[in-house]
Amino acid sequence: MYDTIIIGAGMSGLAAGIRLAHYDRSVCVLERHYTIGGLNSFYRLRGRDYDVGLHAVTNFTEKGTKRGPLARLLKQLRFRWDDFALSPQVGSSVNFPGVELKFNNDIDLLRAEIAQTFPGQVDNFERLLARLIEYDDLDQEAFEISTRQVLSETISDPLLIEMLLCPLMWYGNAREHDMDFGQFCIMFRSIFLEGFARPFNGVRLILKNLVRRYRELGGELKLRSGVASIRVEDGRATGVVLDNGEELEARNILSSAGRVETLRLCDDITEVKAQEAGNLSFAETVSILDREPRDLGHDRTIVFFNNSEQFHWENCTDDLVDVRTGVICSPNNFVYDPSDGKLPDGVIRITAIANHEAWMHLEEDKYQLAKLNWYDRITDAAIQHVPDYRRHVVDTDVFTPRTIRRFTWHDNGAVYGAPEKRLDGRTHLNNVFLCGTDQGFVGIIGAIVSGISMANQHCLRG
Repeated sequence: MYDTIIIGAGMSGLAAGIRLAHYDRSVCVLERHYTIGGLNSFYRLRGRDYDVGLHAVTNFTEKGTKRGPLARLLKQLRFRWDDFALSPQVGSSVNFPGVELKFNNDIDLLRAEIAQTFPGQVDNFERLLARLIEYDDLDQEAFEISTRQVLSETISDPLLIEMLLCPLMWYGNAREHDMDFGQFCIMFRSIFLEGFARPFNGVRLILKNLVRRYRELGGELKLRSGVASIRVEDGRATGVVLDNGEELEARNILSSAGRVETLRLCDDITEVKAQEAGNLSFAETVSILDREPRDLGHDRTIVFFNNSEQFHWENCTDDLVDVRTGVICSPNNFVYDPSDGKLPDGVIRITAIANHEAWMHLEEDKYQLAKLNWYDRITDAAIQHVPDYRRHVVDTDVFTPRTIRRFTWHDNGAVYGAPEKRLDGRTHLNNVFLCGTDQGFVGIIGAIVSGISMANQHCLRG
């Protein structure tokens, strides 16, 4: 009998496991995949290491900072700041036709950019900042307010509204077209008021430290151990049945599988509305270059682009990929410690919204051809915003919604989960709780904080 079984060895599940193991709770993390990390994982291909999911760690604050999600998780998990070895971004931008807003980890740069490009919106932007500073992460009412409505009441230039929404939706919004104001506040703070960073060795460093700490504290981790069902008796979960038929008992279950996916596992539920799961999935190209991007004139860490004045944030239904908007990221363009040296290759990654259903139904030969075709088309869209790097490409890879589904098992390959979040993590069972994207905190730091918060609130009571 375990005190807690955790479904999913992603960031939130591992963080919850560490928190519980600190208090000598018997914990077992179950992962269906052969490796850890969920979407934020890594793989090796043709002698090179590739990150999956990670563009940048948000919520970055400098060493010694006492407030904010990063400081809170370090304290709760008893890590040192240096254990994550985060290097800040060089600088990023939001690019719309004929207009660019640069930003970095100092909000004053964005202030200056808005003052120069949208001089009539300076006071309006300050009013928005004042409202954001007072926001409470666990304010459920804020998740019932339309961000577009709030912004239209605060900012009078439609283009500025679209440019502010673009990066925040791209990095943490499961809802099409609009955004819950609570999620907007979380993402605005994590990107504009705190900022981007990256470990020199990528996401594997964070995962390695989380697993090491978890195992040091006596936690069990079972890979290739998918959960087939959650056993329920008299309105309470008693344990899980694994894909291989093995049964494990537990007093509590904490799931990072997603709300719809978790409810489907419960053997007291006969029907789950799959449409309640999110619909937004992505395709991503990875280009390995024979030199660093900055040698070609590209020194931005991340470029969020949109090829019209109206930001298009919606499920792709007309084709395999929607290239009207996207994200361009270079892991080379962070301020790494000189002692780390340089990354072994130049890298440019481009992410675009993709059609999950269409990708899933392709036969294997057509799937491989589609990856080649869309590598070219996604690249064509991106080089409107970065120097043309194509003749310097020495290797490539593409991942699609099919890849995301394989790593996360999320319905529809939904990267940010369901639009309706459960901030308290509760389900219909009083000992089954959610953590991760469907609880409401997104990104690497958000996922870790989600695991900590739900473990504290529900599994360490009394």
